[in-house]
Amino acid sequence: MASKYDVVARFQGGPNAGHTLEFDDIKHVLHQVPSGVFRKNTKNVIGNGVVLDPVIFKREIEALKQFEIEPFYNLYISKRAQLILPTHRLLDAAYEKSKGDEKIGSTLRGIGPTYQDKTARIGLRVGDTLAANFKDKYSKLKAKHLEILDMHQFEYDLEALENDFFAALDYLKKFKLVDTEIMINQSLAANETVLAEGAQGSLLDIDFGSYPFVTSSNTTCSGVCNGLGLAPSKIGQVYGIFKAYCTRVGEGPFPTELKDEIGERIRKEGREFGATTGRPRRCGWIDLPALKYAIMINGVTQLSMMKVDVLDAFDEINVCTHYKLKDGTVTDTMPFDLCNEEIIPIYKSMKGWKTDLTKVTEVKSLPKELMEYIVYLEKELKTPISIVSVGPNRKQTIFRSKVV
Repeated sequence: MASKYDVVARFQGGPNAGHTLEFDDIKHVLHQVPSGVFRKNTKNVIGNGVVLDPVIFKREIEALKQFEIEPFYNLYISKRAQLILPTHRLLDAAYEKSKGDEKIGSTLRGIGPTYQDKTARIGLRVGDTLAANFKDKYSKLKAKHLEILDMHQFEYDLEALENDFFAALDYLKKFKLVDTEIMINQSLAANETVLAEGAQGSLLDIDFGSYPFVTSSNTTCSGVCNGLGLAPSKIGQVYGIFKAYCTRVGEGPFPTELKDEIGERIRKEGREFGATTGRPRRCGWIDLPALKYAIMINGVTQLSMMKVDVLDAFDEINVCTHYKLKDGTVTDTMPFDLCNEEIIPIYKSMKGWKTDLTKVTEVKSLPKELMEYIVYLEKELKTPISIVSVGPNRKQTIFRSKVV
């Protein structure tokens, strides 16, 4: 989709994201850099809602150089983006260790502690690195963090981390550090198109996700406004991206999880391992109550169904249509507390397509059973499915209708 836009902008999250793109038989994983970076005529923006780790950023840019991609000219970084400090990563590990069996499955990238400092109004931003007193500010915040680490009796070696951090900061300053909220609004005023790229799924949203097993930012469409400095009236199409089945990485509730050979088969066929952590993803059947909820809170106008080919070999495809709660209630809406509610998924069985989809290039060649699956989902979700992905390569994308 990036080829259809003038600007691609990340609006929240940080290096806990792992966005996989595959083309020309090469797999790329991006953690902080927007997905438009592979297109020379696309402007890429890291917005103010992102928390940025300079060390991972440097590593990511250096890795792109082998593909003759050096985005110094078309990558813009918000001065308002919060910096992930070395001590934030240490704090993340200390907090997670202290929770024992109640861990939330953090990626240990320092995301949570950085957002905490942002909310507490003591964090450091990219623009602060340009000030003469930056190191003084850094030292004061580091001292606060070290007090907490000592309180947790957490052992650490900070010197090497700091050396890498300050070297990466010098590297970061080579890029265009700007007021991206002004830049993006000027782009829209000039009739340029902007694609806002999120970092995690809707049910990891800090407000509307499966709390407390959530991330530290607003992953839903509302996060675009805060994370890029855009008014709600500027938002046009909202693309909801979902898999033909369901996955979750880390801890947290998962009503349709398959802890059997079917779940293992989906994981193997879909190569379902976290792009950031490498952890195996938990797999299960598609969950319509959760998907309907995500569509509602995001205002989704078009859907994109990914990894349909992973289900090619199944005789039967199950769709969770409702939840049965512990009091006997049957509902198709999300309960307040997924974590403590005993949920039994109610399934509708559909016939599998038993066809290798990876060579399919047009809608008319899709098998009848898959079309029935798509039409059923569209009817239940009351939202059109415009894109169907039948393989990891970006060329294996079937457009059922115009998406821009």
